[in-house]
Amino acid sequence: HRPSASNGMIRATTTNDTIEGYIDGAWAELNNAPFTATGGTESTSGGYKYHSFTSSGTFTVSTGSGSIAILIVAGGGGGGGGQNYYHGGGGGAGGMREISTHTVTAQSYSITIGSGGGARSNGGTTSAFGYSSTGGGSGGSEHNDQTSGRSGGSGGGATYQGSGGSGTSGQGNAGGVGAS
Repeated sequence: HRPSASNGMIRATTTNDTIEGYIDGAWAELNNAPFTATGGTESTSGGYKYHSFTSSGTFTVSTGSGSIAILIVAGGGGGGGGQNYYHGGGGGAGGMREISTHTVTAQSYSITIGSGGGARSNGGTTSAFGYSSTGGGSGGSEHNDQTSGRSGGSGGGATYQGSGGSGTSGQGNAGGVGAS
């Protein structure tokens, strides 16, 4: 049973074990400031709000603070190729990192999205909240250029008898070897 209230009253509730205050004609929980954030493409599912960035932008916490989970994926590496763009190894996937809990406060956070690599070039690095993922390594090129894949988040695949590029520890795997 809630007592008759006036602005400024405070009470403890046993229903949900919180402290409430009577403000502007309504009871409001006092132990947690509301947490609101905007940025990227926003969606909700299963009681969670998601902010997806496919291009660089800003994640802004407007009020409160909270714990968030982060998934950071870098741009994939470009395929290999040579003068005639044949016999190229496949580009490596962009590195991926999962951070299960990170605390954010009311401020703006820059999000930088790495682009995919073009022919014979690595993918771009993605960074957010002080973390980054390395772009994928490009694939090896025909025999008169470079036969081994380049290192990256995941290494690029080789061509001919080269070796795959190295992957970044905790983010991806090495690229595959080539065959003549």
